[in-house]
Amino acid sequence: MKKPVKVLLVEDNPADIRWTVEIFKEYHIPTEIRAVKDGTEALNFLYKKGNDDYHPDIIILDLYLPLINGHEILKRIKMDKKLNSLPIVILTASNSPKDAKIAYINHADCYISKPLDFRGLMKIIQRTGKFMLTAAALPGCIEIPCK
Repeated sequence: MKKPVKVLLVEDNPADIRWTVEIFKEYHIPTEIRAVKDGTEALNFLYKKGNDDYHPDIIILDLYLPLINGHEILKRIKMDKKLNSLPIVILTASNSPKDAKIAYINHADCYISKPLDFRGLMKIIQRTGKFMLTAAALPGCIEIPCK
């Protein structure tokens, strides 16, 4: 049995959080998901304020969040020497080329425009989730394989 990949999901839409968790379960992608609802919670979580030593292997980040937006979170993480190796997948409703360009300039590892329905989200997570969480080498899983 594979060791679950630890995912920090930064998403303000409760339905999208629920759908994402359900889809990973449906496709038997072994994950341990922690969700936070805004940018401040995300940064507090990453800097261990109220966190129980959960160290994510990957972050799935929405761009349009309350308090601190995803672009700013991405920028802060990638500028921090302790966090900058964390892979960050942008999963957002925005299909703006400008948003994608800014995300890649700030070193996002992947940019995905989120479909508006469950079925579309299911396909996206099946394709990219399976690759990012089971095939790609994640920094937290390199020394001890996540298998």
